[in-house]
Amino acid sequence: MRLVLPSRLLRLALGADALVGAVIAALHLLAGRLLADLLALPHTLLWSTGLFLVAWAALLFGLARAPRLAAGLAALVIDGNLLWALAAAGLLASGALATSAWGNAYLALNAVTVLALAALEWVGLRRSPEASGARVARA
Repeated sequence: MRLVLPSRLLRLALGADALVGAVIAALHLLAGRLLADLLALPHTLLWSTGLFLVAWAALLFGLARAPRLAAGLAALVIDGNLLWALAAAGLLASGALATSAWGNAYLALNAVTVLALAALEWVGLRRSPEASGARVARA
């Protein structure tokens, strides 16, 4: 496994991703019913994504503070963000949910924000130098 010394940009992007995830998690969990009514999104979707985002934000906070980082794990975070953005855009484009105009804007903003975070993380990972002794034996 290749280890890197996270660049400043990668640390900031992971930290921003964690912060955004934590805020959205709190909104989904604490104001889920209100959001469901306003956005015309299913409450169960908001609740389940809120629970997921609690764990996601905790993981990202930890990664943002790590002195060395497995490049594959950082790539997995980037891929996860890309899939999340595609899912939000797919929900919006498919019309599978009869969302309100606010719901459409929420899904679009979600997709664009997560895509931007993935792009920043990707650039930050590319700027991260390999750590000395950068290979760790696999179990």
